[in-house]
Amino acid sequence: MNKFVKSAAVIGLAAFSTMALAGCGKGSSSSSAGSKTTVNMYMPGEKPKNYDAMIKKANTEIHKTYKNINLKMNFIGWGDYAQKYNVMVTSGNSYDLAFSQNYTNNALKGAYADMTSDLKAGGVANKAYKQVDSAYWKGLKIDGKIYGFPVNANVYSQNMLTFNQALLNKNNISVSGVNSYASMEPALAKFHKANPGTAAFAIGQGFKPSPKHMDFPLGNGLPFAIDASGKSTKVVNVYDTSEMQSILKTLHSYYLKGYIPKDAATSSTQYNLQDNTWFVRQETQGPYDYGDTTLSNNAGGKKLTSKAITDPYESSASSQVAVWNISKTSKHKKEAMQVLNLLNTNKTLLNNLTWGLQGQQWNFTNEAKGKIKLTKKYKPNYFLGAWMMGNNKNLYTQDSTTAAMIKKRDDSIKNAKESKALGFNPDTSSLKTEMTNLSNVMSKYLDILNTGTADPLPTIKKMNKELKTAGYDKVQKELQKQYNAFLAKQ
Repeated sequence: MNKFVKSAAVIGLAAFSTMALAGCGKGSSSSSAGSKTTVNMYMPGEKPKNYDAMIKKANTEIHKTYKNINLKMNFIGWGDYAQKYNVMVTSGNSYDLAFSQNYTNNALKGAYADMTSDLKAGGVANKAYKQVDSAYWKGLKIDGKIYGFPVNANVYSQNMLTFNQALLNKNNISVSGVNSYASMEPALAKFHKANPGTAAFAIGQGFKPSPKHMDFPLGNGLPFAIDASGKSTKVVNVYDTSEMQSILKTLHSYYLKGYIPKDAATSSTQYNLQDNTWFVRQETQGPYDYGDTTLSNNAGGKKLTSKAITDPYESSASSQVAVWNISKTSKHKKEAMQVLNLLNTNKTLLNNLTWGLQGQQWNFTNEAKGKIKLTKKYKPNYFLGAWMMGNNKNLYTQDSTTAAMIKKRDDSIKNAKESKALGFNPDTSSLKTEMTNLSNVMSKYLDILNTGTADPLPTIKKMNKELKTAGYDKVQKELQKQYNAFLAKQ
């Protein structure tokens, strides 16, 4: 799962293009095609080159269960998605399904349809609900209700430093001892000296460095953080912690030495996995990635080597990485819920989206066991990311994915630790002015700090002064009060 690309989604444009608006204007998100209802689904990413054949296959499968439903997928580029999604939500457009952003805040604002009754026994999506790890529901529950359907996949995750194996080999570089940003400096130095024109650490606008075990109850675009291990129960400013300051000092030194692109704070350049335009990048991986297998597949078979830099925890952030919501004003809530149910229970539907088309991108080697082999036509832009589509436990697996790998996956999920803050979804409705002011302050500092562009200590000092004026103390006090109450109920 590509953390940098996902983070790039926060960039956005100021408004919808005319074409995008035409697809999600009020009253236009669902339409009838003859006697069939079209459920419009909005998601980030590029439209697959085989989309027409893919959606035809998907609808053929949907019709076997729901004869009156057609699915239409609408794609918005990663760089634009967050802003355009926000326009859809705040303007009350009656879209049917959308890939959620800022789940907690939007749910608290009343923007989403309540799914709770549909998930209970006898509900439209109860079958799908029962197949999802319970940690997801804990992480999504707000005032006892559920407003989004999660993709059952990496219920815990770790951030990784992912190295381009071809460039490791070419430059005779070892990364065996890498377990932090600081420990990869020898590798960066050797690579940069030999390849000054290639991005050593390929990061850009939207990049977020990762402390080992921190939860961000309001998202990592704001400074409030909680120790996932529970050793501390205080809500802190992550930029005041010695760990984060040490990371930022390291990144700043990398920037000054040329390891990080000079325009990192303003660049939206996407360093494609399959290209040799980068040496190392930050990724997020979990149990369903089978190590570097998923990343390698997404890179067209390119060999990659990843090193963990954070600890594995089930957290609210992990549970909210990939969530589908239904607009409160959707005219076809039931049909949208039925589509979600199928995406999370129907293997044929899911796999012909996430692997591409049977007979084109893949073929069965053992249909009874769900084992497949990819063809030469399996390549980027001919499939959809499994991490954002449906229950990953229903995915077919390649012959190279062994029984031992699957057992390791399931055991690691079973033994994963829960963050002490799992399920803590604070209500900031009484802090709207402060939240806006704090967000405005952070927008000035996030990219220059996180990309190593600015000298961290004086920049943090200046930022904190502005945060205090913007209402940091009031928000921290309210978050602490709510977190204390949350812990008291556990």
